Amino acid sequence: MEQDFYTIKEKLGQLNEKNGYTIEINIIEYTGGKEKLDIRKWNRNEDRMLKGIALNFDEAKKLKQILDDYFKEK
Repeated sequence: MEQDFYTIKEKLGQLNEKNGYTIEINIIEYTGGKEKLDIRKWNRNEDRMLKGIALNFDEAKKLKQILDDYFKEK
């Protein structure tokens, strides 16, 4: 799937879906830059990205470690 300013390189998963909106985790390349882990809400009826966050792979690894530590304690 390609748009003017991003290319979805890999779809990793979907966290939620409601009324045509999804929350997805994808690997996205923005305008020829490095690939990033992208967690974002999408309007799939219009195939339009909404609010979200894009993390480089070092940030994504740090987030994983934080979440692993958090859930290990629960």
